[in-house]
Amino acid sequence: MTQEERERIIIPDENGDEHLFEELFKFTVDETGKNYILLVPVGDSEEDLEDDMQEVIAFQYEDKEGDDGSDLALMPIETEEEWAMVEEMFNTFVEEQDEEEE
Repeated sequence: MTQEERERIIIPDENGDEHLFEELFKFTVDETGKNYILLVPVGDSEEDLEDDMQEVIAFQYEDKEGDDGSDLALMPIETEEEWAMVEEMFNTFVEEQDEEEE
């Protein structure tokens, strides 16, 4: 997926300031049926993934019907097991990106 094709999401912080993020990737865990999304701040480059310089945030999400047809309800990831699984998926994603570049 190229950067131009990525979905963009606005997330407000605790002060109400809005920040723009791009979807890195989404995945569903078949065993639990839970959906997860990984996002990066707009403006960070994909090359930063290799250098551990790019901020990546992860959420569990549910698709909700919004006025525009679709909306995501983002929820925090709460368990260490979920975080370990998300981290493993992220590492696999980075490895696949590296292989595609070679």
